[in-house]
Amino acid sequence: MIEERFDSRTLFAMNAALDRVCADAPHGEEHDTRRRVARYIIKCAKSGRTTLSELTEAGRQALAKATAAA
Repeated sequence: MIEERFDSRTLFAMNAALDRVCADAPHGEEHDTRRRVARYIIKCAKSGRTTLSELTEAGRQALAKATAAA
């Protein structure tokens, strides 16, 4: 489970980043959008970049790529 990989501070930042990115996104409430953003956020955190700004930026990149592909 994801909770076992990260400390509580990082998990809080990951959730906050996901909510921030999806709140501003068209279709941000949809499961597929949140899942895509979450994957990028998790990948970012696994690489050791765990600040809220780094995680938020990773989420925004996921949205940009999804928008460009659509």
